[in-house]
Amino acid sequence: MTVVCTGSIAYDYILTFKGRFKDHILLDKTHILNLSFLVDDLQKRRGGVAGNYAYNLALLGYPAAVLATAGTDATEYRDWLVARGVDCRGLRLLDGELSATGFTTTDLDDNQLTGYYGGAMWRAAILGLSDAPPAVDAVIIGPNDPGAMKRLVHECRERGVRFVFDPAHQLPMMSAEDVTDSTRGAWIVIGNDYELELIQQRTGHDVTGLLDLAEIVVTTLGRQGSRIATRRQTLDIPAAPPVRESDPTGAGDAYRAGLVAGLLRGLELDAAGRVASLAATYAVEQVGTIEHGYSRAEFSRRYAEAFGTELPGKFWTEERSK
Repeated sequence: MTVVCTGSIAYDYILTFKGRFKDHILLDKTHILNLSFLVDDLQKRRGGVAGNYAYNLALLGYPAAVLATAGTDATEYRDWLVARGVDCRGLRLLDGELSATGFTTTDLDDNQLTGYYGGAMWRAAILGLSDAPPAVDAVIIGPNDPGAMKRLVHECRERGVRFVFDPAHQLPMMSAEDVTDSTRGAWIVIGNDYELELIQQRTGHDVTGLLDLAEIVVTTLGRQGSRIATRRQTLDIPAAPPVRESDPTGAGDAYRAGLVAGLLRGLELDAAGRVASLAATYAVEQVGTIEHGYSRAEFSRRYAEAFGTELPGKFWTEERSK
């Protein structure tokens, strides 16, 4: 059984600004905002949510597949993922197209400004679940061409496949009707606190109302950890302490992979949340979204150190829920 990871296959340009955006914004001049930052570091990295989800799932030993469109410039990226055990049969490389590209500037407070070029991602609606490997455990529907997201939500519901709705930065491009429809029947609806607020505004539902439509609602809170709500309980999950804080980009995608892997392996909700928290911390410790790595033994040791309890042994077993 496999988790199908959808969204972009992208290249990220990550810029680090050793200052604070707020110190350069004049509140009485926001109608003519024109900011320039001299950045201190620039990194080009493989990224995109589909690749990020899949890489982190593979690190956690859970079978992952990518269902996405990219340009032929992503040939080496595809080969890199395959070498790390990710199923890329559903990755369509399109002639004459550039892969999606993101430009993210991060300040000292971990605030981020991002510009994003969709490229080949805008043709993702040509793919559906029939283009993915068989025997699917769940589908992560990440930020993508809105038509592709809508198609995948409908196909998951029709086929009875669990899906995670993670619209993130595509929320402004989705109608209120589509956002509401995409939460209906979702296994998990997830976003950071800003994104969850947008989802609530678009749908007209607070978290309690969203739980009438979806099974689980997750709010990620950065250094403050995360909050996982179901119809029966709400859990506050602490952040796992980082060895260093290098770059928060990609931490949210690692969190999602960890949560999905933990739940599909039968962990209780709090334990799955802690797996997600630690997976995110590993991403924070490196520049780039998928530059980190760890062994099973190292992950288990850090889990125990961070949370004062052992990682349940069944997490690393080959048994997976159906």
